[in-house]
Amino acid sequence: MQLTFISEMFSVCKVTDYSQVNWEQPYLFIGQTDQEKSLVCLTEYVPANATEREDGWIAFRVEGELDFSLIGILSRLSGLLADEGISIFALSTFKTDYILIKSDEAEKAQKVLKEAGYNLV
Repeated sequence: MQLTFISEMFSVCKVTDYSQVNWEQPYLFIGQTDQEKSLVCLTEYVPANATEREDGWIAFRVEGELDFSLIGILSRLSGLLADEGISIFALSTFKTDYILIKSDEAEKAQKVLKEAGYNLV
């Protein structure tokens, strides 16, 4: 399986609303519940109405279209990283998965994944 590391920095934010979000940025993930509105975006695009934020995340994408019947992809990746003490923030789109890790863990994560047989781009 091929994983592509994305070189830009990401932030995980809590926002009051989505009115200040730049909807044209290349990466944007939103989540809303009855308790909060969350946003994951490139750090340079964090809106001014973010009430909390955690910077310093990088991401990698699982390449290819993942069929909904596929089982265990995130579980295997997260397990490998968890065994090495690397925390993740997982996101999914219709076609694939993204995993965010803190940037200071990037080299360690790449080593772990390569040793497990993943092709890293």
